[in-house]
Amino acid sequence: MSAASYRQAGVVLTDRRFFVPLDHEAPDGERIELYAREAVAPGRAHDDLPWLVYLQGGPGFGAHRFSGTQAWLGRALQDHRVLLLDQRGTGASTPANRQTLPLRGDAEAQARYLTRFRADSIVRDCELIRHEVTGGAPWTVLGQSFGGFCAVHYLSAAPEGMAAAVITGGLPTLDGHADDVYRAAYPRVERKVREHYARYPMDVERAREIGAHIAEHEPVLPNGYRLTLEAFQSLGIWLGAGDGSDRLHYLLEDAFVRTPAGRDLSDSFQEQVAGALSFAAAPLYALLHEAIYAQGGRATDWSAERVRAEFPRFDGVRSLEGDGPLYFTGETIHPWQFDCDPALRPLRDTAHALAARTEWTPLYDPSRLAANEVPAVAAVYHDDMYVDTGHALRTAGTIRGLRPWVTNEFEHDGLRAGGPRVLDRLLGMVHGEI
Repeated sequence: MSAASYRQAGVVLTDRRFFVPLDHEAPDGERIELYAREAVAPGRAHDDLPWLVYLQGGPGFGAHRFSGTQAWLGRALQDHRVLLLDQRGTGASTPANRQTLPLRGDAEAQARYLTRFRADSIVRDCELIRHEVTGGAPWTVLGQSFGGFCAVHYLSAAPEGMAAAVITGGLPTLDGHADDVYRAAYPRVERKVREHYARYPMDVERAREIGAHIAEHEPVLPNGYRLTLEAFQSLGIWLGAGDGSDRLHYLLEDAFVRTPAGRDLSDSFQEQVAGALSFAAAPLYALLHEAIYAQGGRATDWSAERVRAEFPRFDGVRSLEGDGPLYFTGETIHPWQFDCDPALRPLRDTAHALAARTEWTPLYDPSRLAANEVPAVAAVYHDDMYVDTGHALRTAGTIRGLRPWVTNEFEHDGLRAGGPRVLDRLLGMVHGEI
């Protein structure tokens, strides 16, 4: 472990780097590097504080880069020393992307390598790190979204390492296949799209006009992304955030600009869309998104793409041929994204190999969860577009002692958007104050 400290407003930060086995079943084999940022309140850097480790959502995203004590961090620093972990393959940890994965060999070899980047490996990483930074003392695990999936695996695999589990928008289905996840997801996305158009009725025609232009011209965006109608529809992923509907509206209202040749998509629109659709900063999200649901001997087999066919409202071509609204899609990954996105094209065969894989280890132990003794709380967002409320509440009911807080005050990003309020309430629940 190496460390270097510096300050921001209201916080002392320390960069930490760790080396862990690529394969925890072969601890003497290859090792990869993990980066984490320690945060502590000024004046308490030498205090013996309990630790809280934060597991980011995704999969495939490094821990949030805060400026000072933004969002929930300031509240956490009142009681804890915080470790913001870049999970393996993300952020400043050993990268896994189009530039580095070819070092692993062909597509099949790359896919085998990536099977070690799921929740089970992440939790084993945490356990090695915990012993190094806390001296063996258990810590509180704060898991947002996919980080909550990791926290539930933690409760299944290594509860002795946890002082408490705090989960926000991240209670997974324990035994459902990816198909079950997406069959529940598409109706939620449809409701979010309807709500958006009810809020911004002028966007119905705007979206149809933009969609028709894209379907006819399939422009190539400044970063080389080939913008198809389906890709445009995928901007609906924004609708799962508290400000997502507003962001989408502002994007649509300035889409076109007059040119000598008539009308075209504005440079501003294209630049914003390029940034929104590119997976250059988080390719693991695209590669592993369906794999986080994979267990047992069944392939995911491009689940979101297959299940989409069961919901014809999301057929953009059919929508444009009729007179109804164009439906945006949500948090789904499709094979065409590996054709459109230059950051993903070299990984197309790797993605297909992962989608075809049938040898997946189980992630959750229902019997161990039923005997849980770790204090556990979870924010369940009633209108969450990304995680099904029904699935989440069924899982909550299987974890002994877990206290769910069901609220429609926030969307999936409530931990960030709600400032200190969400974490304050959940920690109050953990401590028996609420």
